[in-house]
Amino acid sequence: MTVMKKTSRSLARPATRVAAAVLALAAMGAASAQDPHAGHQGHQGQQAQQAQQEHQGHGEPAQDASPMQGMEPMQPMEPMEPMQPMQPVQSMEPMQSTQPMQQSGAMDHGDMKMQGGSAPPDARDPHAYSGGYQLGTGKYALGDKRQLMMADEHLFASVLVDRLEWAHASGENAAAYEAQAWFGNSYDKLVLKAEGEAAKGKMHEARTELLWGHAVASYWDTQLGLRNDAGSGRPARNWLAFGIQGLAPYWFEVDATAYVGTSGRTALRLAAEYELLLTQRLILQPRIEANLYGKNDPETGIGSGLSSGTVGVRLRYEFTRQFAPYIGVERYQAFGNTADMIRTAGGRAGETRFVAGVRMWF
Repeated sequence: MTVMKKTSRSLARPATRVAAAVLALAAMGAASAQDPHAGHQGHQGQQAQQAQQEHQGHGEPAQDASPMQGMEPMQPMEPMEPMQPMQPVQSMEPMQSTQPMQQSGAMDHGDMKMQGGSAPPDARDPHAYSGGYQLGTGKYALGDKRQLMMADEHLFASVLVDRLEWAHASGENAAAYEAQAWFGNSYDKLVLKAEGEAAKGKMHEARTELLWGHAVASYWDTQLGLRNDAGSGRPARNWLAFGIQGLAPYWFEVDATAYVGTSGRTALRLAAEYELLLTQRLILQPRIEANLYGKNDPETGIGSGLSSGTVGVRLRYEFTRQFAPYIGVERYQAFGNTADMIRTAGGRAGETRFVAGVRMWF
């Protein structure tokens, strides 16, 4: 009996194996119909089935034929509805004219309030360090008068002694000076000019001008006033003066003045100088001056045309901007009728001078 039972069991095993293989193949076929990778999975299933058969052949208990066993069969997918054709885009309506933002409901920045309002209770008192004093009230009030004044509204005064020097020429010594002073503001000022030469205790010639200066451009003033010429042994001459003084391009200081005197006399004086800084304190100053007259004046020894000219150069050292001694050399030359009058009087029409002096201002 025992032998018959074993025989029946051994016969039942092949039938069971065949049924399991048929079910596994059916499941793999259904899966391959839905999954594009089903073929690859079926191949793996076959390998797993062969491995199970080999283990069972060695007397091991039978395992599940396939991992797919016990899973519900996949339902076939329902067919998708056909896609509706796209409707053509309707033409857009023209944009309406821009309406005020207030009407469209947008934010109105005019209604916005800036940060502010009442200070918090613990805020610092702005008057806590003022001792109780406030601007415009109390004993420290400035009053109703204007207190702030610009620099060009103040009155200033200055004196410049451009040349105060000793000159030596042909065995003779002389002293010469040239100075200018002014009082006023940046636009209008009273100007005093003085120039002269003295020798042997006598003032040979002196020119004094009292002018009103008015600024017409940057670095340029027009000047209007009177001129007086005087000297030892010569009659005085008075002139009406009109000129311009200022700083030309490239830092040339220019002074040009025209004069109209009595008896139809006219004159023109031109002067220019330049300051070349060799160092911050050592300065070389070339200077040129020319005088022209409209008619002869034998009483003063002046002829018409180009009367005289002076060309010189001075080297000064500025201990301070206000005090600077200098040395130099210059050439004085008379021309035309003026030279003839000087020779007739026994003088020299031209000479070279060596000078030494000081330049200062305050």
